[in-house]
Amino acid sequence: MPYVVPRRVSEGAVTEISNLNRYREVCAAAANDPNGFWLAQSRERIQWRKEPSIGLMGNFHDVLENPLSWFGDGRLNITESCLDRHLITDPQKTAILWEGDEPGDQRKISYAELHREVCKAANALHELGIRKGERVIIYMGMVPEAAMAMLACARIGAIHSVVFGGFSAEALRDRIRDCGAELIITQDEGLRGGKKIPLKATADEACQGAGTVKKMLVFRRSGADVAWNEPRDIWWHEALQNDTHQAVELEAEHPLFILYTSGSTGRPKGLVHTCGGYITYASYTHATVFDLRPDDVYACVADVGWITGHTYIVYGPLANGATTVMFESIPTYPDAGRYWDMVERHKITIFYTAPTAIRALAAQGGEYVTRYDRSSLRVLGTVGEPINPEAWEWYYKVVGEGRCNIVDTWWQTETGGIAISPIAPATPTEPGSATLPLPGILPSLREADGKIIRGPGQGFLCIDHPWPGQARTVWGDHERFVSTYFGHIPGLYFTGDGCRRNEHGYYWITGRVDDVLNVSGHRMGTAEFESALATVNTVAEAAVVGYPHPVKGQGVYAYIVAQSGEEVDEADLHAACREQIGSHARIDKVQPVPGLPKTRSGKVMRRILRKIAEGKGDELGDVSTLADPSVVEAIRRGFKV
Repeated sequence: MPYVVPRRVSEGAVTEISNLNRYREVCAAAANDPNGFWLAQSRERIQWRKEPSIGLMGNFHDVLENPLSWFGDGRLNITESCLDRHLITDPQKTAILWEGDEPGDQRKISYAELHREVCKAANALHELGIRKGERVIIYMGMVPEAAMAMLACARIGAIHSVVFGGFSAEALRDRIRDCGAELIITQDEGLRGGKKIPLKATADEACQGAGTVKKMLVFRRSGADVAWNEPRDIWWHEALQNDTHQAVELEAEHPLFILYTSGSTGRPKGLVHTCGGYITYASYTHATVFDLRPDDVYACVADVGWITGHTYIVYGPLANGATTVMFESIPTYPDAGRYWDMVERHKITIFYTAPTAIRALAAQGGEYVTRYDRSSLRVLGTVGEPINPEAWEWYYKVVGEGRCNIVDTWWQTETGGIAISPIAPATPTEPGSATLPLPGILPSLREADGKIIRGPGQGFLCIDHPWPGQARTVWGDHERFVSTYFGHIPGLYFTGDGCRRNEHGYYWITGRVDDVLNVSGHRMGTAEFESALATVNTVAEAAVVGYPHPVKGQGVYAYIVAQSGEEVDEADLHAACREQIGSHARIDKVQPVPGLPKTRSGKVMRRILRKIAEGKGDELGDVSTLADPSVVEAIRRGFKV
C-alpha cells in the first residue's frame, strides 16, 4: 500500500487539487473534454492579447501531414504572463533569488527590475538586427542574465536555443549550424564549484566554421581578459540601455525555443516548443505538482541548459508570479552541506533536484544535512531519472525529517513539463514510483506490437492523447520527429521508456529502451560517444552501453577494440569525449575487447553488451548465431590486451 499520505500544511494553495478524490474528479473531466479543460486552464493562467476559442487541432494518427496545434487562434506574448502582469499585482516581489558560486554571493531581483532588464535586452537584440523567427544561441552559466536573455528573445519573437555550458565547441558548433543562429549570447567565464569555465573562448572556437553567426553578446561575470573580435563582439552592459519595450504579439503556435536532446543516432534533435501550449502547461504543472503558494521560495537547482531549467526555473515559476532560485554552483561546494545551508539562509519551501545529487550527498552522511535548519521545507522533488527507494527514503527521512511531501516527477524534453508525478497535497506516495499521471495525460502500457496491457504489467510507456506542452517538431526535420515518436506504435506517442504498473495503478519507470543514456539526468546518445571514440587513432571500434551506477543512475560503459598492434590510452578516450561532446560526457568503465558481438549482417548486439556490463554475463542466451560467438566468451571473461 502507499507509503505516505501527505497532508496540507496550511491553506491558501494555488492548486485546486487538495486530495485524491478531487484528483480523480479533475482527471475524469480532463479525459472527457480535453479541449474544454485546457482552454479553461489557459484562460485562467495566461495573459492573452486574444483569447483562444479552439483547443487541439490534429491527432496522433496524422502528425506528418497535419502537425499538432493548440489554441491556434490565440495571440499573446508569454513575457506579459511572466513579467508585465505582475507589475500590477506585486512589482517588488522577488522574482529571481540568485545564489552564486560562493556561499552568500547573492542577488535579489524583483519583478519590476527583471521587467526593466528584459526590456533593455529585447531592445539590444533588436538593435543587433534580430527579428521575429530568427534564432539566438544562449551559451551561459547559471546567472540571472541567462533567464533575461531567454525572456528577451521571447519578447521580440526570436527563437532561443539554450546550450548547456558544459558542451564542447564542436557540440556548440553543430547546434549553431543546425538552427542557423545569427547571434550568440555568452559570458566571459562561468564559475562552478570554484572553477572557471571558459565560455567565451569555447564560443569563439565554435564560431570558426559555423558560418552564420554575425554578433556575439557577452556578459561580464568573472572580469577575466578574453579575446575580442571587433565589430562582432559586444558587451552586455554596454548594449543594454533603453528599458521601454512593447512586447511583440505572436501566434500561439509561434516557436518559443529549440532545445537539443540526444537521440539514438549521432545527430542531436532540435525539439521545438511553441508559445501558447508550452506556457499553459508549464504554469499549470508547476502550480499543481508543487502545491505552489504565494509566499513560497521555490528552488529548482537544475541548469537552464536543460528542459528542467526552462520549465521549472524560468517559465513556469515566473508565469505563476513565484520567487524562483537560480543556483550557480554545485551541491558539494564548498562541502556537501551547500544545499541545506542555502535552504536555511533563504528559507526555501520547495526544493527540486536530481536523484544523482541525492545519492551523492547521502554517501557523505547525514551530518552535512542536520547541521542546518530545514524547517522551512514543505515539498521535496526529484527530476531527471528514476529515484531508487533507498535514496528516496534518505531524502524523505533525513532531509525532509519525515514531514515533507515528495514528488518524484517523470517527464521529458519532449513532454515540455511534468507528466506523471504525485501532486504534493493529494497523492499517497511509494518510494521509487512516479505514481499517477497528471490530469490531461493519458498514458498506456503497450507490447512491442502496440497491444495494450491492462492492469498490472510491464511494457512500453506510451501516451494516447495530445497535451499542450508537448514538442511540435524537430527543427528542420519533421519526418524525423514523426518517425522517432509516432513510428513505433502508430497513433500513439512512444516515450522511449519502459515502465511497469502495479495493482494500485502506480507507474514505475524502468529506463530507456533505446540507445539513449540517462547519466545524472543528462540524456546522451550512445552514438555520440561511439562517434567521439572512433576519432582516437588507436581505436578500431567502440561500442557504448549504459549500466546501473550507484550515484549517477546510469553509467557509461565502453567496449574498445584497439587497432592492430596498438594500445589504447584511457586518457585519450576521455579527452575525445570531452572535446566532442562536453565535460559532462565521461566514460565510467572501459573494457578492452578483441572484437564486438555482431550478427552476420554486421549489427552490433548491444543487448549482449548491456547484460555483461550489468554483471549478467550468465544470462546471455543463445549466441551461436553470431558471426563469431567466441568474441562473447572473451568479453564475458574480461578480455585483457
